[in-house]
Amino acid sequence: MLALATLGALVLSACGGGSEPAAQQTTSLPRGSEPVTLDPADFTVNITNKYWPMKKGDRWLYEERDEKGTLTRDEVTVLDRTEKINGIEALVVHDVASQDGVPIEDTTDWYAQDSEGNLWYLGEQTTEYQNGQPSSTEGSWEYGVDGAQAGILLPAEPKPELEYRQEYLKGEAEDTAIVLSTSEQAQTPTGTYHDALLTRDTTPLEPELVELKWYAPGVGPVLTLTPSGEQTREQLVEAPSG
Repeated sequence: MLALATLGALVLSACGGGSEPAAQQTTSLPRGSEPVTLDPADFTVNITNKYWPMKKGDRWLYEERDEKGTLTRDEVTVLDRTEKINGIEALVVHDVASQDGVPIEDTTDWYAQDSEGNLWYLGEQTTEYQNGQPSSTEGSWEYGVDGAQAGILLPAEPKPELEYRQEYLKGEAEDTAIVLSTSEQAQTPTGTYHDALLTRDTTPLEPELVELKWYAPGVGPVLTLTPSGEQTREQLVEAPSG
């Protein structure tokens, strides 16, 4: 269960507000469809961002329940390889969601970190499944292909009210985030986390959907709630050993 203070923040978050004072916007982070020109020499696959450090072989396991009680297991693994995305060497992360052992979505994500410590999202190749068979690749995108623009997965220095896009391909991938707090608490089967980053994620492609995400320092994403839209709770149940 979440602490009462955090539940209060959750209500404010869903309404677009927060308890921390406003922060001056950082203009260097991309928003909307703004084009970016990224220098491959400025990037590394040595990802040390405080809120989601990752290295080859790391694995996170999540369990999600929706309002009907349906259980989805989501396994996220950093693969032992890199790939070039528009000239940038990117770490490859494999994400598989399944129900009753049958895959419902299989995604390859590409991440890289810039010299300031911002964790960039360079694209994804995703496939949805129905009855164990591929049904759609909607939502796939790659920086530099068909107008797709890279986004920020996690900023180096998040501050309340900082906004940024996470991905952009018109009509396919338009996720955005705003920082609500960097002093939250979250409790999952893997422990109680303090000083967590809390973001509010939305997309104009699904305006009724709001996701609240908690990132624990040194661990990564630990909890995701959808207070509107799909009404789900996803929590970390296994974390990398270190």
